[in-house]
Amino acid sequence: MANAPVQRMSQLMAKTLRDDPADAEVLSHKLLVRAGYVRRTAAGIWSWLPLGKKVLANVERVVREEMDAIGAQEVLLPAILPREPYEATGRWEEYGPELFRLQDRKGGDYLLGPTHEEIFTLLVKDQASSYKDLPVILYQIQSKYRDEARPRAGILRGREFLMKDSYSFDLDDEGLTRSYGLHRQAYQRIFERLGLDYRICAATAGAMGGSKSEEFLAPAEAGEDTFADCPNCDFAANTEAISYEPKPADGSAVPAAEDIPTPDTPTIETLAASLGVPASATLKNLLVKVDGEIVAVGVPGDREVDLGKVEAHFAPAAVELVTAEDFVGRPDLVRGYVGPQGLEKVRYIADPRVAPGTSWITGANKADTHTKNVVAGRDFEVDAYVDVVVVDEGDPCPKCGTGLRLDRAIEIGHIFQLGRKYADALKLDVLGQQGKPVRVTMGSYGVGVSRAVAALAEQTADDKGLCWPQEIAPADVHVVAAGKALQTELALDVSAKLAAAGVRVLVDDRAGVSPGVKFTDSELIGVPQILVAGRRSAEGIVELKDRRTGEREEVTVDEAIARLTA
Repeated sequence: MANAPVQRMSQLMAKTLRDDPADAEVLSHKLLVRAGYVRRTAAGIWSWLPLGKKVLANVERVVREEMDAIGAQEVLLPAILPREPYEATGRWEEYGPELFRLQDRKGGDYLLGPTHEEIFTLLVKDQASSYKDLPVILYQIQSKYRDEARPRAGILRGREFLMKDSYSFDLDDEGLTRSYGLHRQAYQRIFERLGLDYRICAATAGAMGGSKSEEFLAPAEAGEDTFADCPNCDFAANTEAISYEPKPADGSAVPAAEDIPTPDTPTIETLAASLGVPASATLKNLLVKVDGEIVAVGVPGDREVDLGKVEAHFAPAAVELVTAEDFVGRPDLVRGYVGPQGLEKVRYIADPRVAPGTSWITGANKADTHTKNVVAGRDFEVDAYVDVVVVDEGDPCPKCGTGLRLDRAIEIGHIFQLGRKYADALKLDVLGQQGKPVRVTMGSYGVGVSRAVAALAEQTADDKGLCWPQEIAPADVHVVAAGKALQTELALDVSAKLAAAGVRVLVDDRAGVSPGVKFTDSELIGVPQILVAGRRSAEGIVELKDRRTGEREEVTVDEAIARLTA
């Protein structure tokens, strides 16, 4: 085994902190700063210090090994990219304000790459001319850039982040399915080796485009994604990707629609209380503007509209809520009393729960008035059914009907079957076996490398500090010299012997630092094994502690070395 260098804390460019950063909101942010792994450079922009860089490099190594194992080839493409390819695919505008745009001194338009589908497509277009050149999987590990409106949570939601993105290029859909499966399995191995608890969830494609899409989510309180899983079957999905089919009801016996006076009831809560009915009997109609056009969104009164789902349905069009000014000059739209019956020149989309034949109490399009017995399909038509409600705990599983469980999670990976969206836009063809051009089909696959570090910190830390899995820890053992000269001498000697056996060692040889501070720092930094040269050093006895379990025992120096090199 190769000799490993010893990292001495007396020479380490990192300072531990006793207090949490004032702006820290989540556990990983607090601990990664306090333990000397990262430092903030600007909002959403972070510097990685030596210990943090080691952890980041270890995640990269695992990712590389598993990507190489499926036959992927690593490349490195530029981060500053020309406008033209992104304009050809529509993403120059589609990405909106999250895209970092810049100009060179000659006025040429460029962007900082958020993802590289276009550039990989052009690379393969340049390099592959025949079916014999395919299939191929290419990947890179590179910084990506997104101008987040509200960068937060430390390295979890930054404007610059490290990502592995890979792309598969196949001749047909069968090949794409195979490449997608290879990535799916590789991602499972990556996250298992990293020690992450994760779920594979159905997801939406968003601005990426394509058909099938799955996310790898790490359950954590700090997560910005909400996912649902079923306790009875294998269903799991990001809540944004959950949808139901309308279940028509028999509304033939419902009496004719009838207006009822309802003064001072502009909200669902006031209406339900006034009429003595549950909110679920009412129909809520939210007005939004889609590229300036007013659209009505109908959902049961006891449910909230998920604006993210509405935006995804209308993407890449811009969606915003209406304001008081939008009602001016629109006598057909009465604020607080909008109903779908009789709406003119307004598109109406509805949640599948507003199925044909269902009966509702809804606005009458008159001030202080609602209408009861309003039946979908009889009194109004739905232009499109779109699942737009916020998913609630206990909603039925789309697969088996059992009540769903909800949890927060961090997205650590995402895989897409892109199909031919980018190949069509950039005309990626190769000569097929029949001598005719064949349009290539693609997949896109991402792993958040820096996000994985934060996710691990969130999942594995305890009340004392970080607690890294062996595979990605910055060292295998943290040797602590309690303070006296003899203890420091022993600590350095043990460290040298461990390093000679290939063990990665971090040794706390700092002079003038109290044993208590050193012990606290060893737990904060989170290396899996802690070896203390303390009060029995003169006898050749050290303390060996497992950082994860807290178990400790006194052993001889030789026994400690034997255990740590086994």
